[in-house]
Amino acid sequence: MSWALALTAFVVLRGGGDQAPAAARPSPSPSQSPSLTTAEVFRTLAPSVVLIQANGRGDRTKGMSSALGTGVVANADGTILTAFHVVEGATAVTVTFADGTRSPATVADSAPEIDIAVLVPERLPDVVVPATLGGGPAIGDDVVAIGNPLGLVDTTTTGVVSGLNRTVARSGAAPLAGLIQFDAAVNPGSSGGPLLNSQGQVIGIVVALANPTDAGTFIGVGFAVPIGSALGAGEGDGRQPPL
Repeated sequence: MSWALALTAFVVLRGGGDQAPAAARPSPSPSQSPSLTTAEVFRTLAPSVVLIQANGRGDRTKGMSSALGTGVVANADGTILTAFHVVEGATAVTVTFADGTRSPATVADSAPEIDIAVLVPERLPDVVVPATLGGGPAIGDDVVAIGNPLGLVDTTTTGVVSGLNRTVARSGAAPLAGLIQFDAAVNPGSSGGPLLNSQGQVIGIVVALANPTDAGTFIGVGFAVPIGSALGAGEGDGRQPPL
C-alpha cells in the first residue's frame, strides 16, 4: 500500500484533559438480535468509552507532548482496551470515564505487533459499565465508531465494513495484518476507540486511517483490530480480556 498510514492518536502540546466514558463485559454476538439505531448504539456504549491522555511522550530535543486517544472498558473490573501507540512511551496515563471520574492508569499488558494495549485504572467510577463484545463482521455490515477525535469527546460516526483481513504497512514496524476496513469517519484522537456493530457490540478497536497524502486526516479508509485479536493481546486467550 503506497498510501500514508496515520496512527490516529491526537498529539498536543503538554497538558490538557477532558471527559470520557466507562466499562463493559464480553458476550457472544447473537446475529439474530434486532438492529439498533445509531442513537441507541451511542446511548448503549457511551458509558463504556473513556478519554485517554498520555503524558510525557517525546524526547529532550523535541520537547514533551501529550497524546489524546480513546479506550473502551472491556470487563467489569474496569480493564480498558486501547491502541498501543496512544500510550507508547508515556510517563503517565490518565483516563476519564463517562461520568467524569479521572484516574491514573497503568499499562498492564501490550501487544505492539497488533497495536493493542491493556490499561488498568487505579480508581473506578461508582458504576462500571463494561461494553458487550461481539463477533465477526461481514462486508457491508453497518458500523458505528465512538471516540474523541481532535479532543472532541464522544464523537459518533457511522458507516459500513468496507473490507476484511486487510494488511497495512507501518513506518519502523511490522505491518498490521487481519484488520477490519471501514468508512465511518475517524481522525487523530479516535485511536483505541470501539468499532461497533448494529447491535451495539464492540467488533474492533480503531487503530489507524489511510491517506494518500502526508495529512493525518480521514478520507474514507479506517482500520480496526478485530476484537478477538485484541482480547488475545498480552496473556489473553482471545475470549476474555487480558488482565
